[in-house]
Amino acid sequence: MQIVSVEPLDKRRSKVLTDEGLAFPLYNGELETYGLREGQELPGSVYEEILRTVLCPRAKERLLHLLKMSDKTETELRRRLRDGGYPSEAVEEAIAYGKRYRYVDDRRYTENYVASAAAGKSRRRIEAELAGKGISRELAEACLAETEIDEAGQIERLLQKRGYDRETADLKEQQKTMAYLSRRGFSYEAILDIMHKKD
Repeated sequence: MQIVSVEPLDKRRSKVLTDEGLAFPLYNGELETYGLREGQELPGSVYEEILRTVLCPRAKERLLHLLKMSDKTETELRRRLRDGGYPSEAVEEAIAYGKRYRYVDDRRYTENYVASAAAGKSRRRIEAELAGKGISRELAEACLAETEIDEAGQIERLLQKRGYDRETADLKEQQKTMAYLSRRGFSYEAILDIMHKKD
């Protein structure tokens, strides 16, 4: 394969692009060590060595750094590693490493997320947020089934926080309140049930 370009990323690093669509970041010293220049041939054996000795270990370190900041799903970690310029082989090796040591565990992540969100978020909102983090519907539903979510209590607290008065609210206020609660993921049935509840 041939090196199409070597583009500076910052003062210390550059991105190497090949004619086979490979792209990977290296420190400038590493470019010198491997003698990589634009227009030059990159033998497969040299790429494999760079992958094994530089990119895969660095991707693992990056994964651990990301997890030190906060727990993340497998999908989020894949995205962050790809955005960091790591080739797919390095991403896969880092993810496999994380799974082997249970640093990457979507079930644990989902259970923890549901447990912390259950007191203040609707079931639908939790499902949507988990889907956005790459959690499958099946896993989200399984973890949600193990947790009780008091949506009626949540709606009641939100109504109190908004100063909603069942007795004096006119149609416009009722509609605004319903729209607000609906955006938070509560069903119209649950909202109407609590909004029109008699004390």
